[in-house]
Amino acid sequence: MSTMIFSTIRGIGSFLKSKTYDQPIDEAATGDRKVLSVSWNQDWSGFIVGTEQGFNVYSCNPFKVSINRETHKSGFKIVEMLFLSNLFALVGNGYSNSEYPPNKVFIWNDHTNSFFCELGFKSHVLAVKLRREHIVVVLERSVYVYSFTNLKIKDIIETVMNPRGLCCVSQAEAKAVLACPGLHPGQVQVRDLKRNIVKVIKAHDSDIACMSLTLDGSLLATASTKGTLIRIFNSLDGTLLQEFRRGMERAEIYSVAISSNMKWVAASSEKGTLHVFHLRPDILSSPKNIDHASSLSLIKGILPIYSYGNDRSFAQFSLPVSTKFIVGFGPENTVLLVGIDGSFRRCRFDGEGGQMVELEHKCFFSLPQREDATVLV
Repeated sequence: MSTMIFSTIRGIGSFLKSKTYDQPIDEAATGDRKVLSVSWNQDWSGFIVGTEQGFNVYSCNPFKVSINRETHKSGFKIVEMLFLSNLFALVGNGYSNSEYPPNKVFIWNDHTNSFFCELGFKSHVLAVKLRREHIVVVLERSVYVYSFTNLKIKDIIETVMNPRGLCCVSQAEAKAVLACPGLHPGQVQVRDLKRNIVKVIKAHDSDIACMSLTLDGSLLATASTKGTLIRIFNSLDGTLLQEFRRGMERAEIYSVAISSNMKWVAASSEKGTLHVFHLRPDILSSPKNIDHASSLSLIKGILPIYSYGNDRSFAQFSLPVSTKFIVGFGPENTVLLVGIDGSFRRCRFDGEGGQMVELEHKCFFSLPQREDATVLV
């Protein structure tokens, strides 16, 4: 396991040349700018884009650029935001002469124009997740959990080789749930960070490729590297609640999301089709309590899986095959998509399902920029 080196930095105001406006994915060139990463905030109300020059923040309702920050020398391969606050987690792209190496996490406070802290490791950082109470840093074989208030380590979690940096966290104040790969391929370990309870789910036979939690942490969605099935689990007891079939052919699933009303699941993949699946209305009507899981499961440390039939997608939308998209949900049966080609799409499905209707399609780097706007807080 990599040894962690920790230091805090405060009052550094020369980090960014900044402008403010009212307006984990592979890199891609968009004109004269290169996208290094795109990621949603916790409730899909905004997203952040890491580029070779720095990072940009966008809000979705309505769609507009909110913050633009340009670095002096290098950009960021990992960028994360905390809702629509002024706090951002940044990891440098690691190019030569970079001031921001790939083994350090910088927490930037945009309100004070300074670093809040810096976390250093002996290996590359693969992902960062934020909660109001926690900073979660993902390395290739471990996950570090820090307290946001005092920056002390709360937990160090060992995992199987995790080159995708897979990890997700809930956002409800009363329930702090973290999910990440287990110690063996196909396993997911679900941790209650407040009660220090760990459950292990044998989710798939092959390696996990994608995972997502609901905001309250009650449901967990997973997909494997095979990419044909998406499974929904009760994160409290590990029960398999529903299973969706994306297709029969293998495919890389880029992103999966569960709607905040827990009615829908959306997934994007390399096949160029966005799939929306319908969750059963009674999916959490009789959840098992986490403290009453079977004694056999607790002894073995592995929670049971129960088989269900495969459900096909309810609605679909065609996307460019050459572009990776992350998916989220908007209000009134709308789905939001952000691509590494610099595009934002909003589409809608109705009660009949079938082909979705595109409501909005914009290139976010070409949005007008206004000098008279303020930072989102």
